[in-house]
Amino acid sequence: MRSTVVLAYSGGLDTSVCLRWLQEKYDADVIAVTLDLGQQDDLKEIGKRALLLGARNHYEIDAKEEFVSNYVHPAIKANALYEGKYPLSTALGRPLISEKLVEVAEKEGADAVAHGCTGKGNDQVRMDITVRAMNPALKVIAPVREWNMTRDEEILYAQAHNIPIKPSRSIYSVDQNVWGRSIEGGPLEQPDTEPPAQVFEWTTPAEDAPDAPGYLDLEFFEGIPVKANGNDMSPLDLIQFVNKFVGSHGVGIIDQIEDRLVGIKSREVYECPAAVAIIEAHRDLEKLVLTRHELTFKAGVEQEWAWLVYSGLWLEPLRLALDQFIDTTQRRVSGNVRLKLFKGGMRVVGRSSENSIYRQGLSTYSKGSTFDQKSAVGFIELWGLQSRVAASKMKRRKVTKSGYPREKAQAIR
Repeated sequence: MRSTVVLAYSGGLDTSVCLRWLQEKYDADVIAVTLDLGQQDDLKEIGKRALLLGARNHYEIDAKEEFVSNYVHPAIKANALYEGKYPLSTALGRPLISEKLVEVAEKEGADAVAHGCTGKGNDQVRMDITVRAMNPALKVIAPVREWNMTRDEEILYAQAHNIPIKPSRSIYSVDQNVWGRSIEGGPLEQPDTEPPAQVFEWTTPAEDAPDAPGYLDLEFFEGIPVKANGNDMSPLDLIQFVNKFVGSHGVGIIDQIEDRLVGIKSREVYECPAAVAIIEAHRDLEKLVLTRHELTFKAGVEQEWAWLVYSGLWLEPLRLALDQFIDTTQRRVSGNVRLKLFKGGMRVVGRSSENSIYRQGLSTYSKGSTFDQKSAVGFIELWGLQSRVAASKMKRRKVTKSGYPREKAQAIR
């Protein structure tokens, strides 16, 4: 009896070769699955291509709204930026793709799922772990990792097996969804080379951006953006609007040296206008409504949350537990933030909330101040008490920088 494999299929060279290779090596019936996460591909054409290559069936799944509601929104609440910059656009999409592969596999009675991830990247980890966590009985096959072919060898394989090669207009490898574009390859592999303007599609070069500043007003409700420039929008429409608006002002490009999970340092270039703007606005609103203690503790939670997602541990109980804490803090994160954008620059210029714990009467230096400045004397006395006592003690004992008395430090040496 032939086995059945469900393949995450993009329609490109790698997954097209994967489809035929799975039939040949595993004597398998292949079911292709393509998710629409906002990559703007022609899914109908991709489906025709899969069937032409011998797929038994092709599933076309529009998952854009699910992606925004169940993956992007938690990332916004968590101010999720891996290594302080990357908004996890590709990383957030992989567990959703894995989830749909498992659903189709269970529906079709498949023995395994397959994907086109390489052995060098992070995506193999994200896909393998999520699939196996959801259904341990399913085998995970990664053909690219197994065959270890170069791109030239893949092309030769495609030609030998009558696989039509889709002409590529670019030397770059691009992964795209509504939350961002990841661009790799070509001259971008040289970390000292500026990315050419043609690699960007969503972001206008700063020098070509409008000569007048643009203002983006975002309204949040419990940590989620619900309005842009005064207009109610669906979650998906809002992100698409912000992407276009912010990108048109030259904002949204990220260029960093990144530490991949598999140990490689890589130069990564991203285009994430909406993610950059929304997270900046959300973080600023939090500073208006949350206490210093909440903000300090949440910063550590955010870093751990981003690391878990980047590392493929979307279903890790710790991430789910961190979500519970984050959701609790977001109950008060409702209000408005105004961003000013001008030729590649962006900054918050205003914020307001009914839950604000900012009090002008306490902070002002004008006549209306309600703060009793005399109370600062007692606060300073107690705040520095232990530090003053310790400093005095060290001075009397002539303690060195090592923390040892001078005579003991000399004896240790």
